[in-house]
Amino acid sequence: MGHDIHFAVAKISKYATSESGDTLEMIERPHGGISFVLVDGQRSGKSAKVISNMVARKAIQLLSEGVRDGAAARAAHDYLYTHRQGKVSATLNILSVDAETKTFVISRNNEAPVIVHTREGGIQLLDEPCRSVGTYRNTKPIITELPIEEGMTIIVFTDGLRHAGSLSGTQSYDPVAAVARILAAGITNAQVIADTLLNEAVAKDNGRPRDDISVLVAHVYPEQNNQVRRMEVHLPL
Repeated sequence: MGHDIHFAVAKISKYATSESGDTLEMIERPHGGISFVLVDGQRSGKSAKVISNMVARKAIQLLSEGVRDGAAARAAHDYLYTHRQGKVSATLNILSVDAETKTFVISRNNEAPVIVHTREGGIQLLDEPCRSVGTYRNTKPIITELPIEEGMTIIVFTDGLRHAGSLSGTQSYDPVAAVARILAAGITNAQVIADTLLNEAVAKDNGRPRDDISVLVAHVYPEQNNQVRRMEVHLPL
């Protein structure tokens, strides 16, 4: 039996900043499947955007040529390290569906965990310590490969999500507790999950996010007997 995987993104810029330092790119893989690349550039605004674009473009270029995720992440690191002499860092996550192996491939160069929920295992955190790209010569990603299962949910996010509220005197936002609550309520719609997490985090910062926030959610449904691929994008200008 096949699967129908829904992806959704919600992202917002730091308050009073015209440009988000987070970059999200998507590419279809040459052997089938799809990859999402999420990069959070050091600092904020225009300088961070330049960095995150540089890293994301390099990773996307290599993935489109059939380079494996781990090698693409290492090359993106090498590129940033070389161009900025090891002085600038960025977090990098790659979330891929490999159509050949029928697996999710999750690549982390980001201290923030990736949240995985399966029907059998409940919530698991991919939180093994790892380094951002750009500043240490031999930086490698941590790669996790998981078989695609019906009912599975994966949530990838940049640091702004879990640090929301940290400067307003309240406790920082807890994405793991929030995901547990959302899933316990029976919500599986990827866009609703992404929007809920983003909206709650922004509310923690009283509507003025202190950092760029990006949330990427994947949820696996049973096969829909429909070969149509769909994408919907909302871009406020």
